Amino acid sequence: MSNRAVLEVIALDAEDAIAAQAGGADRLELVTDMAADGLSPSRETYARVRAAVDIPLRVMLRLTDGFAAGDVEPLVRAARDMRSEGATEFVLGFLDPDGRPDLAALERLAAELDGCRWTFHRAIDHATDRDALRRQLADFPGLDTYLTAGSAAGVDAGVPVLTAEAARRGTPGYEPRLLVGGGLRLDHVPALRAAGIDAFHIGGAARPAGWTSPVARGAVRAWRRALDEAA
Repeated sequence: MSNRAVLEVIALDAEDAIAAQAGGADRLELVTDMAADGLSPSRETYARVRAAVDIPLRVMLRLTDGFAAGDVEPLVRAARDMRSEGATEFVLGFLDPDGRPDLAALERLAAELDGCRWTFHRAIDHATDRDALRRQLADFPGLDTYLTAGSAAGVDAGVPVLTAEAARRGTPGYEPRLLVGGGLRLDHVPALRAAGIDAFHIGGAARPAGWTSPVARGAVRAWRRALDEAA
């Protein structure tokens, strides 16, 4: 199906990854510690997940809760370790204390990733100026996706921003794909698909029993079916 929407699912381990792929996920975001909204996994976890599934896998580069990079060298080492294990896709995003993109940290990490594709995650929803952030990052190598709810408060509040940004796709700063996540529900899908949005990210929605339980294949399958029907 040429207009098939991308479904990305958060995975914490190989069990999650296997269930997500079986349910119809197109890609995984691999993290640990969802109590801190997702931090970098270990090399060993990455290796187990990579061996368990064959769909694309984006690895989080984030070592502390919040959107400050802190000392960038541990992040660089984490990126280097993951690349040495074979990782080729990543997720990252850092802001300075004024809510602007932390260009020094992002440039250092982009150089380490050396052209690997990456997602700028929901830090954009906490930026003081989303449009300025996009324009500042427009020429960053490898940046091909923004994971966003359109609002720090989640998709319910962010739909108008998401549809407006989708309408600007292809203009400077808006070439990367919109990957919608953050309080996303199935009832959001029809309007978002109608706006031309073609990528969706779920975490808790793939775990009906909560974050202490694994990804449920059936929950992922329901999302796959909803996205295909909305197309």
